[in-house]
Amino acid sequence: MKRAVVVGGGVLGTWHALELCQAGFSVDHLEAEAGPTGASVRNFGLVWVSGRRSGAERSHGSLTVAATDGERKVMWEFAQHEDAAERSIRFLEPDEVLATNPAVQGEITAALWCTEDAIVEPRRVLGALRDYLVGRGAYEFRPRCRVAALDDHAVIDVSGRRWEADLVVLATGAAYDHLPGLDAGAAGLRRVRLQMLETEPFAGTLTTSLADADSLRYYPAYDVVSQDALGTQNEVSAAHHLQLLLVQRLDGSLTIGDTHAYGEPFDFDLSEDPTLELLDRAERLLGQRLPAVARRWEGVYAQCTDDRVCARTELSPGVWMVTGPGGRGMTCSPAIAADTLTAAGVH
Repeated sequence: MKRAVVVGGGVLGTWHALELCQAGFSVDHLEAEAGPTGASVRNFGLVWVSGRRSGAERSHGSLTVAATDGERKVMWEFAQHEDAAERSIRFLEPDEVLATNPAVQGEITAALWCTEDAIVEPRRVLGALRDYLVGRGAYEFRPRCRVAALDDHAVIDVSGRRWEADLVVLATGAAYDHLPGLDAGAAGLRRVRLQMLETEPFAGTLTTSLADADSLRYYPAYDVVSQDALGTQNEVSAAHHLQLLLVQRLDGSLTIGDTHAYGEPFDFDLSEDPTLELLDRAERLLGQRLPAVARRWEGVYAQCTDDRVCARTELSPGVWMVTGPGGRGMTCSPAIAADTLTAAGVH
């Protein structure tokens, strides 16, 4: 049986481990911490088909909601584009929005509804995938195993143990430059910091995930239409590159975010202004007060600065670095992992 080593316990590394197991490899899955603590467990858990780029980035459902006539205009124009039909997105009038998600009680002008978008529980999904792989056999998850060096068809951990394999995949996320020899793979990457929060359980039920019209500025799918009618963001939103995303968890709580900071070094503080802005937006969308905030946190992910879906580089024979999907890891990891195996000659 061929052997593979995957370095990195986030969703990208875990999905590579899954693809390799299904391709007949035995897999040692190395994670530097006791368990994943990065962006893969600090996100919304959205499988976001609606916002992905056409072509290479190709159900709970989602509603992207318009609050102004300008936002309605942009959404209407996008809904007429062929990309909307390909993504199962259609334009809804306010009464149709309420019928689709009765929790949306605020004053809105329209929405885009995507039936293909989905939600997973980010704090649970990686453990569930690892349990599935253990049940298949020929898979071993090895936490607290920090890699210190690379070699052909091998990595060496801090204890000096050499992990040899037919194929090595480095999916180290935002730590893309923390090892010697990663310079080639780190070109064209940056780190992005975001802030999020979670409320106490909400009394109602959200039948879809929700986004506001600032998502049209952030997701590349909507670049096919003019966004001039959106107008300008307010000072807080512009300073923090803010959009509203809102997801209800299985326990009823609401995950709300997010912001984007692109210039390192990042501030270690959690900023109050964007938190208040996001809470205000969510309350206006739902038309009611939200439960108390239970917790807030930050996350950092790696993102390509060009049009690539991810950065994928063979650093040395049999050693591949894969990172930089940005905030689309939950959505695109299955396709990215399959493409890595193809590039490596496995498929």
